[in-house]
Amino acid sequence: MAPKFGTSGLRGLVTELTPELVADHVRAFIAACDIGNGLCLGRDLRPSSPRIAADIAAAARAEGVRVIDCGALPTPALALAAQEVGAGAIMVTGSHIPADRNGLKFYSRTGEITKTDEAAINGALGRATGTAESEMAQDEDAAARFVERYIEACGAFALNGRRIGLYAHSAVGRDDLAAILQGLGAEVVEYGRSETFVPVDTEAVDPDTRAQIAAWVKADGLDALVSTDGDSDRPLLSDETGTIVPGDVMGQITAEMLGAETVVTPISSNSGVQKKGFGAVRLTRIGSPFVIAGMEEAGGKVVGYEANGGFLLGFEAQGPAGPLASLATRDCMLPLIMTLIAAGNGTVSARVAQEPPVVTMADRLQEVPQERSQPFVARLADSAEARASFLAELGGDEAGTDLTDGVRMTLTDGCIVHVRPSGNAPELRLYVEASDKAGAEALMAAGLAALHRAVLG
Repeated sequence: MAPKFGTSGLRGLVTELTPELVADHVRAFIAACDIGNGLCLGRDLRPSSPRIAADIAAAARAEGVRVIDCGALPTPALALAAQEVGAGAIMVTGSHIPADRNGLKFYSRTGEITKTDEAAINGALGRATGTAESEMAQDEDAAARFVERYIEACGAFALNGRRIGLYAHSAVGRDDLAAILQGLGAEVVEYGRSETFVPVDTEAVDPDTRAQIAAWVKADGLDALVSTDGDSDRPLLSDETGTIVPGDVMGQITAEMLGAETVVTPISSNSGVQKKGFGAVRLTRIGSPFVIAGMEEAGGKVVGYEANGGFLLGFEAQGPAGPLASLATRDCMLPLIMTLIAAGNGTVSARVAQEPPVVTMADRLQEVPQERSQPFVARLADSAEARASFLAELGGDEAGTDLTDGVRMTLTDGCIVHVRPSGNAPELRLYVEASDKAGAEALMAAGLAALHRAVLG
């Protein structure tokens, strides 16, 4: 997989993210984007991340840019640290993809880069190496300030008496999440800490992980269990029965808790949000840059979230105990905390049951080369006959199609089937929506089987 930009920054195989390629992109980023007072640098816990971070620091310092090393910390914590000092940032992370891959996520002084910035960076590649040697500083408290942000906004007793599991695995924010929950009064029980990188996709949790989470929850009588992906910008929440709460449902609940007036979310998100009475709901293409663009256009009391649960706060909101400054980058902590708090003295499952009765699921075929997935999705987009043939394998008929991002097909019974190739991994994504869990599960199973036959034979 040659390194290239996708929905979450530059991604590629570690073997192809050479010091020369990394330095070229760093120089281009510095030349093309406003990085203000310098460059904050962070990384996840992949084995390759320290080396790539060192390559970034060396390239930036050679350009005369002051580098502030924030160490290993969640992506939103790095974004907050950069926001506080008016600097740009680069996070070394491959998010949920396997450890043989990694990536760079870029932030200008104003926040996560846009698609226009991405094009400008690509256009600035090939610059000569600098000859300066600027200052290298350390920010050892960036993660601690990130933790305190939520405790101050929610209060020391917000989760008092709650017993919450933490699937730690290799998430860079595992200790920060534990500190937040404990700071809010919860008892935290840790499971599955790993010093070997574990690729956890919170949007498409594999069956073995689901079963393990359910076993932990039931064995220890937990009120909930939480986790994150590798760079801790996407949440994972299980209720007291061991059932995973979809990320977009957490987004709906969090938006309501914070008093948002406008919600911006991708086309793949649960359509129940349109039934909750927000002033406006704007649907975008999939990816935080598109959500951010929609938020900037909307203005006011606006929030954004993705189907994976990453939540973007576009205004200074009021938490249960104090103000919460805006942070318009994907964050996993806020939806986890707000959903747990929203449950009150009841259960998480009872609070989720109050949402509109729409069930979404997401999964994917892995190791699908884009030269196979993209032509297949293009055929679906271009041909009503191809869509009819595909849907016939699922036992459905098409009532309408949306091509905002991939191919989203509404069936005559109201169910939805949405097929989309990943923008930065060799994966073919499938999103389904039905009125109940059983219907969504059946549609997902049939859809994955049909996709496998179509692209893998």
